[in-house]
Amino acid sequence: MTESLDVTDWAILAELQQDGRVAFTELARRVNLSASATKERVRRLEAAGVITGFRAEVDLERTGYAVLAVVRLKYPGPGTRHEPLRRLIEERSEILECLRTTGDDCYVMKVATTSMAHLEEVVDALAQFGSTTTNLVLSRTQPFRGPREPGARTAGHGLPRNTRRARDDSVSADRTPSF
Repeated sequence: MTESLDVTDWAILAELQQDGRVAFTELARRVNLSASATKERVRRLEAAGVITGFRAEVDLERTGYAVLAVVRLKYPGPGTRHEPLRRLIEERSEILECLRTTGDDCYVMKVATTSMAHLEEVVDALAQFGSTTTNLVLSRTQPFRGPREPGARTAGHGLPRNTRRARDDSVSADRTPSF
C-alpha cells in the first residue's frame, strides 16, 4: 500500500537518506519543524514501513572488495523452483543485491569480490542454475540514491531546490537523498 507523503515527509526522507545519523534537533532545523514533531513524523514513517532501516555505506575497495560486477542469470527452472538458488544467494555474502526481473534474464545481481578469481568462483556457483552474463563495473556514474518527491526539480549539484508550501504548519525543505 502506498503511503500519502507530504512535502515535509519527503524532506525528512531526503535528509535521512543523505545522513541517517543526523540528530533529531538538526533534522528538525533542516525541515523547519520542532524536534518533537520531527521525531513523531520519523516514528510514523517507520511504523508505516516507509523507513525500513538505517545502514552504513561501506567503501568496497577499502574493505578488500575491489572487483564489482553485475551478474545476470537466465534461470530455466520452473517458476516455483527457485528455492535452491535463493539459498545460494543468501549464503554468498559477495552477492550484495539481487533483483528478480522480467525479460531474458530472471535475476540481476550486484556482486563484490576480492579478485577476478574470486568473481569466477561466484559466477561458477551461479552457473549451476542457468546461463550467466557478467559485466565488470568500471565506475559508479550515479551511486545509489533513494526516491525523491515526485516532480521535485533539481538544481546545481543534483540537490533539489528549497521549496516553501503554504500549509497549516508551513514548511521549508532542503531535500537530498543515498545499487
